[in-house]
Amino acid sequence: MLDPSRTVEIFQKQPEPDSFTAGEVIFEDGQPGDVMYGIIEGTVELHIDGRPVEVIEKGDVFGEGALLYPHGTRASTAIANTDCTLAVMDRERFLFAIQTTPMFAIEIMHSLSVRLRRFKHPQYREEA
Repeated sequence: MLDPSRTVEIFQKQPEPDSFTAGEVIFEDGQPGDVMYGIIEGTVELHIDGRPVEVIEKGDVFGEGALLYPHGTRASTAIANTDCTLAVMDRERFLFAIQTTPMFAIEIMHSLSVRLRRFKHPQYREEA
């Protein structure tokens, strides 16, 4: 099974992924959003109400909520924790990926489930 970020990379529109330097804001809470991201390289820190709540890494996806809600606003702030390379996917490509590659939806759900478990139980480590 591919990791979700690899699927995002396959279906992204632009030929080159986006790059961010450590400390650079990728998006901010409350901003309109029309793309999701997959981490190809590096780590990203997510903040809620100005506080860091999670660091995500290679293979993870984030920002997908903006593609699922009618007004597409961001619910967190994403900051490059290290220099990052991110694949980008808009709603049209997201829907196309789900329709043509049903396992992509499973990959996204699995990634989010693992992140939620780590959030609830910081000692959680997924077994291979």
